[in-house]
Amino acid sequence: MDQSTSDHTRLRTGFTTGACATAASLAAYRALVSGHWLNPVVIDLPRQASVSFDLEVTELGADFARAGVRKDAGDDPDVTHDALIVARVAKGAGGSFVKLKAGEGVGTVTMPGLPVAVGEPAINPVPRQMITSHIQQAARLLDTTTDVVVEVSVPGGEKLAKETWNPRLGIVGGISILGTTGIVRPFSCSAWIASIHRGIDVARASGAVHVVGSTGSVSETAAAAIYGLPEWALLDMGDFVGGMLKYLRRHPVSFVTVAGGIGKLSKLANGALDLHSRRSQVDFEFLGRLAAQSVPELREAQLEAVRNANTASYVLALCGASLAAAVARKARRVVELQLRNAPVVAEVMIIDRQGNLVAHDRSPSFGIPLGEIDRVHPPIDGPK
Repeated sequence: MDQSTSDHTRLRTGFTTGACATAASLAAYRALVSGHWLNPVVIDLPRQASVSFDLEVTELGADFARAGVRKDAGDDPDVTHDALIVARVAKGAGGSFVKLKAGEGVGTVTMPGLPVAVGEPAINPVPRQMITSHIQQAARLLDTTTDVVVEVSVPGGEKLAKETWNPRLGIVGGISILGTTGIVRPFSCSAWIASIHRGIDVARASGAVHVVGSTGSVSETAAAAIYGLPEWALLDMGDFVGGMLKYLRRHPVSFVTVAGGIGKLSKLANGALDLHSRRSQVDFEFLGRLAAQSVPELREAQLEAVRNANTASYVLALCGASLAAAVARKARRVVELQLRNAPVVAEVMIIDRQGNLVAHDRSPSFGIPLGEIDRVHPPIDGPK
């Protein structure tokens, strides 16, 4: 497979599952029609670049052909890196259509809100267009029909899907075939943010009035238990609180809870909208000022310890729930500033590493009860 390198990052780019599925489909179609294989197979990506893929699987039957391509995601930590993407192309029942099917390890859409209709294989619009257009172009060159059924499969894809958003998006049975450019950019934020957007779309289409955006699995589990929310109302926001809020501003849901640990949410309280450690840091001087305002019983030596701390968890243990409440209050104001005048009511929850609610701050019009929160999550101790 051809590989390309980014001069700026010196990290290898890779190829999407959509590009791999297109290459496998084209190779299998050509073999079905001509009786022989072209290996490697060359495809055109949406931005006009031509790339080649080596075939790892080739099988030719009387009325079908199978081809497989091994996905190379470059230096991106993609769960589908090294997955085998297989296309089985068979003759259709008449007409001139390219029909797409989900094979082993490729999911099926079961909930509205995605760019693919319910009941369809989870092959996104750009890969669908790429597969279809490459087969149509090959049919013209070979002077034959495009009446074929293309079944895309990913052995092991159902297991891989558990590490993706697919279960909560209502995509069952496997992974999605994705991509808009055909290229995977190493460590790109865009794919994660796009997943957050799709999560909001699914929640809205499912009638959700309340969604939770969480920085990690512990805070997500705690918030979900507090409110009894279904999985499709839970947004794996990660570090991208700004990306989530910007999309909610244009595609509102009545209530949003932002849940996370004290460290990341102290960054939010201090105005950061990207909470990754490479792009924002916990500001202990800021926490020291906040502690002086919110925990007046702290002695100067304790305030100095806050300012010289190396973890936000230590600060929380030193200052207790009063500081956490002040962080949540400031973080909620930042959230509301980003939402502007959108009809979304906000809440911020701070969850400790054991999954206990430490503090929360919500708009007065946040109309969803906390349920059994006080019984399930005991309060944290104050300053010693």
